[in-house]
Amino acid sequence: MKVYFVGAGPGDPELLTVKGQRLLTEADVIIYAGSLVNPALLKLAKPGCSIYNSASMTLEEVIAVTRDAMAAGRMVVRLHTGDPSIYGAIREQMDELDRLNIEYCVVPGVSSFLAAAAALKKEYTLPDVSQTVIITRGAGRTEVPEKEQLRSLAAHRATMCIFLSVQMIDEVVRELLEGYTPATPVAVVEKASWPEERVVSGTLADIAGKVADAGITKTAMIVVGDVLDGDYARSRLYHPEFSHGYRSGSGASD
Repeated sequence: MKVYFVGAGPGDPELLTVKGQRLLTEADVIIYAGSLVNPALLKLAKPGCSIYNSASMTLEEVIAVTRDAMAAGRMVVRLHTGDPSIYGAIREQMDELDRLNIEYCVVPGVSSFLAAAAALKKEYTLPDVSQTVIITRGAGRTEVPEKEQLRSLAAHRATMCIFLSVQMIDEVVRELLEGYTPATPVAVVEKASWPEERVVSGTLADIAGKVADAGITKTAMIVVGDVLDGDYARSRLYHPEFSHGYRSGSGASD
């Protein structure tokens, strides 16, 4: 018997993995991150399954429920939003399970930064524009190391996906302007993949005002970078002159 940390995906129930879906239907106990997980996923629970909303629980309470369930031979699913490895606070839970000699495994999910790209119909990595995606957040209750402050990361001018920060959009813009230009494209995707998904697009010069006008204060991804607009080079992967192990090109490979 194991504890399963399951990534619930960004919101759309159909973006839950097949494995995650199976585990939810088999679970005897589900502990879900109620502030973010779509409650429609709980409809997969079997009759008699005990369901706990961890939004109102401490780490100690979550572990106690898990420990007692495992002692009773009941299968536990710990349901996290998106992919649990990104801002999921699962390390501290796994450490406690290790201390208790409780076996567990992690089932990955679709992160909201990927759902945001789908909503925008954009590619985060474009030739001659950006080949790097920075996943980060602004400093809030959880501090950010000095070397990872937005103003420092902005110097790379790579594609940046900023979690958990739309409520401080003015400060985010101020820091980003230390590396990006005011004309840099920005998009804010609220509740990516949910029925109520909204997209607000602009530049660093005007996005803060647009977000304020839209009343977006939480559950949104900030995407910054020139991949959102402008020219880019054609990919060599599908270029007729480029050869690789699966195709012979008409010219020399690079």
